[in-house]
Amino acid sequence: MIAELCDASVAPLWRDLNLTVEPGEFVAVLGPNGVGKSTLLGTLMGTRKLTAGTVAVRGRVGFIPQQHMFPKDLPVRGRDLVALAMGRGCKPEDVDRQLASVGAQSFAQRRVGLLSGGQQQLIRQAQAFAQAPELLLCDEPLLSLDPGRARETVDRLAAHPAAVVCVTHSINPVLGVVDRVLYIGPEGHVVGSVGEVMRSDVLSELYGTRVDVVKVDGRMVVL
Repeated sequence: MIAELCDASVAPLWRDLNLTVEPGEFVAVLGPNGVGKSTLLGTLMGTRKLTAGTVAVRGRVGFIPQQHMFPKDLPVRGRDLVALAMGRGCKPEDVDRQLASVGAQSFAQRRVGLLSGGQQQLIRQAQAFAQAPELLLCDEPLLSLDPGRARETVDRLAAHPAAVVCVTHSINPVLGVVDRVLYIGPEGHVVGSVGEVMRSDVLSELYGTRVDVVKVDGRMVVL
């Protein structure tokens, strides 16, 4: 067990949440805006306190935060941020390997505030992987990435031995690698496989109104 929430609650967002995440497991966290998906990641990192219940995390944690652009005048290069994340004693060649592992070496010498949104996302990935994490917490990690980079990111997360908890607004990009889905709705939450969770009857109960789950050109859409 890498992470466990027991009878966890953060009022008024969600309550009685029970979730255990095992090594190598990929859990996608879905739901509309404002239901507490990012707050869930905060409780696992210890930056947000539960109002009830318990949370236990074992092992090193890597975090890809929800995207926010670095200030353009920030006098720090991308590689400097990665070196800081790797800690004292890291060598330049170690930083180079870390950057190369996410495809960020070609722009890492530039000031991070001058990088595009997608380039900044790759720098954050390199930071998150820096300490060989056993739990990866990802808050919309695919934002600003082109389709190719997004696929590479999903594959990279899925191939890592860490447990992965990934907040996303769509199941489609991670559909091929996800083990379980935690769907948080206005009227509660449900945990299960894609087939168990992404159903019209299940989501209708979570929303307290009619919700349709349909497939359009092979993509799952919630209406």
